[in-house]
Amino acid sequence: MSLELESASVEQTQEIAQQIARLVEPGDVILLNGDLGAGKTHFTQGLAAGLETPAVPTSPTFNIMFVYEGGRLPLYHFDLYRLEDADELEDIDYYGTIEGDGVSVVEWADKFEDAQPDECLAITIRILPDQTRVLSLEPYGGHFEDIVAAIA
Repeated sequence: MSLELESASVEQTQEIAQQIARLVEPGDVILLNGDLGAGKTHFTQGLAAGLETPAVPTSPTFNIMFVYEGGRLPLYHFDLYRLEDADELEDIDYYGTIEGDGVSVVEWADKFEDAQPDECLAITIRILPDQTRVLSLEPYGGHFEDIVAAIA
């Protein structure tokens, strides 16, 4: 069951992410797609707040990955925008990390579709002409279907 949610503000986007954060488990992966400025990092900030992570995530564009610890679960924040080749994912231990003990958020996940896990929550954020955001949630796997159903 896919779900579309509208957000008229950064705060609403972050609240949606906080709702999801209360339901995630170790090893969960959230894939974020959308144009530049769509709100992927704002979503991640809301997720971090929902996980009670003390730090506020920033865009990891120049670092590819940031790790945020100290919350209910570790948060691994990837940004694949600057990667040129899927082989570079090995260099940052992408596969080991997403199968680990925390929650992984992957911005620009559609860049390497073969690297996406079979079970995940894919979220695409679109900007409407009035600047409202539409978050399209597509669950892959029963656990993620349960998350989407719980916030619907």
